[in-house]
Amino acid sequence: MEQEMSARTRWLLVIAGGIIMGAALGIRGVQGLYMIPITADRGWSREAFGMALGLQNLVWGFAQPFTGMIADRFGTAKVIFVGAILYALGLCCMAYSTTTVEFNLASGLLFGVGLSGTAFGAIYGALSRLVPNTHRSWALGVAGALGGLGQFVMVPVAQKMLNNMDWVTSLVLFAGFMVLMSPLAAYLKDSSKPHAATGGQPNQSVSAAIREALGHRGFFLLNLGFIACGFQLAFIAGHLPAYLTDKGMGAEGAIALGLINFFNIIGTYMFGHLGDLLRRKYLLSVLYAIRAAAMGLFVLLPLSHLTIYAFSIVMGMVWLGTVPLTTGLVSQVFGVRYITTLFGVVFFGHQVGSFFGFWLAGYVFDMTKSYDLIWFIAVALGVFSAIVHLPINDKQVIPARQPVAGEAAA
Repeated sequence: MEQEMSARTRWLLVIAGGIIMGAALGIRGVQGLYMIPITADRGWSREAFGMALGLQNLVWGFAQPFTGMIADRFGTAKVIFVGAILYALGLCCMAYSTTTVEFNLASGLLFGVGLSGTAFGAIYGALSRLVPNTHRSWALGVAGALGGLGQFVMVPVAQKMLNNMDWVTSLVLFAGFMVLMSPLAAYLKDSSKPHAATGGQPNQSVSAAIREALGHRGFFLLNLGFIACGFQLAFIAGHLPAYLTDKGMGAEGAIALGLINFFNIIGTYMFGHLGDLLRRKYLLSVLYAIRAAAMGLFVLLPLSHLTIYAFSIVMGMVWLGTVPLTTGLVSQVFGVRYITTLFGVVFFGHQVGSFFGFWLAGYVFDMTKSYDLIWFIAVALGVFSAIVHLPINDKQVIPARQPVAGEAAA
């Protein structure tokens, strides 16, 4: 099976997946640039805006396991296509929301569910099944890098749009772009049936796979680490531009996000590739330690152009490298038969952290007019995550074979 897939086919798969994921994550990643224009225009607080983005991430995480089950059962291409359409609908509804309730429903429900069908879980799940094991980490790394490229490109695009038109029009244009990207889902048509090359377990049910994972101590520790990851990324992506504006360096917000997204391209590919060479749990531990050190130094050192650029470069290198490593670790331990579902379970924890990263930062700022406490929490969570990944048992689990029809009676 592994010999049958040509290099051209592999590239077509990762390019299609990378473009869709880049569009989805890129548009989501620039929402921090919209905080001040939207809150100023609508008269909303930063907590209200943070709540909307927090709900978006919470719904995304809650929907991901169920989206994964649908993809594992009926194929991922359908899920990606529908996800892109819901994503576009959510953007349109956000643009024309006049109350925080409407904005929460648009950003949270529609946008959140749309993300569950167009981002990590769906794309990495499809590639994990379609690409043979010998090239799997490479595929995840390249797709992640292309996704990072999309995030990088979206920053200057969004800034240019906000400089030349109102934020409502820019969101509608982004919605149209997502609709145009939706046909690429056809390239990621996979099979939900396991085969020898994937290491799937044809007689294991999805419920048995979930119970098996939830009973695994390493899976629990992986979830804890991903919660911290979500908190850190949501806080920085959603509040860094506003933080720099408060410090009198608002013009650097877009540059900082751009640097993060550019170096994320390099970092995601690098960690994805290293996942084929080194133990993934140790790479995750090192990654979280670097994050903690970068955030701590950024807050402690005097703020300047140099510290902003250095922080953005380092954070970009360790920004989304967690995702191919975490996905690879889950498939390494539990196989890929239900990889989309199991990643969805892990990703729910990530999005719980994201909710608090968006909302709590806004709440603390409204109460104290400072982000200092949130920076401290983000650093502490980085240290915690670096530690909890070390004892993870990353040996492959061989599930007990479930009896097929007729065997029980025999």
